Amino acid sequence: MEGLESDIFGGKKFKDLLQEIYENQKKKEKQISTLINELKPMIENIGDATLIVPLLKEYLEIGVKNDEQLIKMATIIQRCLNTGGGGNAGDNAGISDAEKQQILGEIKNLHDKNKSE
Repeated sequence: MEGLESDIFGGKKFKDLLQEIYENQKKKEKQISTLINELKPMIENIGDATLIVPLLKEYLEIGVKNDEQLIKMATIIQRCLNTGGGGNAGDNAGISDAEKQQILGEIKNLHDKNKSE
């Protein structure tokens, strides 16, 4: 299990990324339940529901997209760790340099977003 202790960027380890994915899921689950419970009393008719439900849908979709990016990151990092692709020049772990740059950009965006939250 030494791969879990591998430093992937900025002092963040693979196990930290996995923990973050798990904690995000749990936090989101609680937030959604709370939000729904707070909005239930406000829905008195079908008109109210047609206004509130799309807002809930958008909120859920944003959370899913964020989690998908974290899961993609974890998958790629795991693949690199399993193939020994810890940054060796000759080993690209099956992804192009452009894909690597895109992934690093996503990692930075997610990291910055999580810091601001």
